[in-house]
Amino acid sequence: MIRYSFLHILLLPLFFLFTSLQGQEQVLSKGDAVKLALENNFGIMVARNQVEIAENNKSVLNSGYLPTLTGTAGANYNRDDSTIEFPGQLNDDGSSRDPLDIYKAEAQRYNSAVNLNYTLFDGLGRFYTYKRLKEEYQLSELQARETIENTLLQLFSVYFEVARLTENKNVLQEALEISTQRITRAEYAFEYGQNTKLDILNAQVDVTNDSINFLNTQQELENTRRDLNVVLNQDLNKSFEVDTLVQFIPRLQLDDLIAQAQENNVAILQTERNLAINDYDIKVNQSGYLPNLDLNGTYGWNLSQSAASAFFPGTDNTTWNFGLGASLTWNLFDGGGTTVRVKNAKIAYENQELLQQQVELEVDRDIINALAIFENRLKVFRIQEQNVLTNQNNFERSEEQFKLGRITSIEFRQAQINLLNAQTNKNLAKYDAKLAELQLLQLTGQLLNVEL
Repeated sequence: MIRYSFLHILLLPLFFLFTSLQGQEQVLSKGDAVKLALENNFGIMVARNQVEIAENNKSVLNSGYLPTLTGTAGANYNRDDSTIEFPGQLNDDGSSRDPLDIYKAEAQRYNSAVNLNYTLFDGLGRFYTYKRLKEEYQLSELQARETIENTLLQLFSVYFEVARLTENKNVLQEALEISTQRITRAEYAFEYGQNTKLDILNAQVDVTNDSINFLNTQQELENTRRDLNVVLNQDLNKSFEVDTLVQFIPRLQLDDLIAQAQENNVAILQTERNLAINDYDIKVNQSGYLPNLDLNGTYGWNLSQSAASAFFPGTDNTTWNFGLGASLTWNLFDGGGTTVRVKNAKIAYENQELLQQQVELEVDRDIINALAIFENRLKVFRIQEQNVLTNQNNFERSEEQFKLGRITSIEFRQAQINLLNAQTNKNLAKYDAKLAELQLLQLTGQLLNVEL
């Protein structure tokens, strides 16, 4: 009669459950992950809002080229109570003239007007300001692109970690099944007197260790899935499988992308936009040397209603007025403020030129380093692939020898551990190499343009 350990009985249904649930989960492809991130990621949504703000700023409504139109209206009401005396004046009968009391003498005044103002010339200040706003909009687009690129790198670092842990979990599950089969074999052999109880205990210890490793990897996988759900801004408990297939870009295509890096790198493009903005700053400040010419027009209505007085009857006076005007303002000397601003703007432009040269040099360095890292990691991955084949062959031979009783369970376990380590090291090397490739693609400015 075969005696199964309690651990053996407990774990087998658990791992069959994991396997069945895994087969039911939806596969989240790389393309779907990118699509979800572009639609839902918080950082990307904030970056798009910043672009929308810059787009609003560069519109003609914010250019200063349109006139201003204001309307004004007013009303006034006065009430006077007065007494008018006539000292020394006599009536026809010779009596003194009585004072005249005027009670509730009311007067109203109403007015309304429309005023139009337009700056015909301001020394070209608004012209260059408008161009500057357009450059700032393009800069905001580049900043948003940089945010998207960084988010995609973050996305794939987590996505590939999920893939690595998924493959590791499968490897550990297979190791656990092999160790579980060893318990069965050891118990059979013990029943027929071919080994000792020690072989069963050794197999149970290995099952325990494999079980712990499997459960820890399973927990780490679930945690990493939740990290990916945060990047994708979706339900934290949403479960899915990922695509574990990795393909690398051919070297000739990669060389072409590297050759175009100076034209496409987002950091270099941002320095170019900043340089253009600084150039317009100089011209905006130089506009302070030139005069301003403003035009204005007014169209208004006034109504004045006056109360009767002692000598005149009340009147209603209505007027309509229309006026045009122009004003020329030339700040002949402002104490040197404009001169200082122009000098400082030129210095800022020179600093931006130096920064551009620095960024170009750093990008060249980063590309060379990234290419070397990628090539090294790709070589490590190829070596690890071969190492897996070697250890797989060694394990299969060891398994045959173990079944024939020619090697001990300890020697068989060592071959199993060597294969397990080779497989997990290969998984790590594969995704490290792919991430290094993505980092290189970002530096060439092609991360968003290639099939991942």
